Amino acid sequence: YVMAFPATYNINYFLGDLYQFGIVPKTAAGNVYGITAATYDGFFYIAPSRGGSASATVEGVVTVGTNLVTCSITPAVGALLTAGTTYYYDVRVKNKTDSSKVYTLLTGTIAITNKVTNAP
Repeated sequence: YVMAFPATYNINYFLGDLYQFGIVPKTAAGNVYGITAATYDGFFYIAPSRGGSASATVEGVVTVGTNLVTCSITPAVGALLTAGTTYYYDVRVKNKTDSSKVYTLLTGTIAITNKVTNAP
């Protein structure tokens, strides 16, 4: 299969909120590229720059399902980000039995907006 990745999606994240999105991987022909939790691991990396240090990278929450990759920025993940900063991210999947099959599904920026107060 020829993959139709990566796509670009820019996010506006409100600090302290739960933000979720789903990705349905497709081939270049537009057909669903079959993935499952049994065949692929997922990764959602957030960093202040592209190609930066691993120590500055925050991991978002990612779940691989049947033909769907769900990503989340939880309040706990958001607490590791700085308001007023633009971050870069990518979402990847890696085949569990063939480590040469790594696909970047989605990439983009995350703009962080601070909440009005620290009240819940």
